[in-house]
Amino acid sequence: MSEPSSPSPSSAELIEQAIPPVHPRRAARECVAQGLYQWLMTGENGATIRLQLLERTKLQRIKMDQEFFMALWNGVMQHTASLQSILETWLDRPWSEISYVERAVMLLGAYELVHCPDVPLKVVINEALEVNKAFGGSDGHRYVNSILDKCAIAHRKVGL
Repeated sequence: MSEPSSPSPSSAELIEQAIPPVHPRRAARECVAQGLYQWLMTGENGATIRLQLLERTKLQRIKMDQEFFMALWNGVMQHTASLQSILETWLDRPWSEISYVERAVMLLGAYELVHCPDVPLKVVINEALEVNKAFGGSDGHRYVNSILDKCAIAHRKVGL
């Protein structure tokens, strides 16, 4: 006699099992980077983009640290001009020639380096690189790394 067969998992369940869960703070950073990309590309209202992002994470059941997301989103949006000015110190080309993904990730990373001293330096840099790898070009993370390393030296008063 054969064993009773259990129901086969759906393809959505198989995909969910195959993809390791993302840490809620990483999910927040990825969401902020995506929103900044959209904002930089379209010039849409930041509050509208923020609401769209929050709705999307809810619909897709993304486990995101919403408090952290809000702090990052509001902080980057409030300090965009000063963060861009800081970053432009080390760019080898005009800001307008940097890809939108790298701009978004550098703004996010610079915000954390300058305004979030409680987040360890290595975490800020590593997270920025991982987010950039997820959304950017194949070598964009190297450029982001070089710029954020210089920002870290200047704003965290540490050597790398």
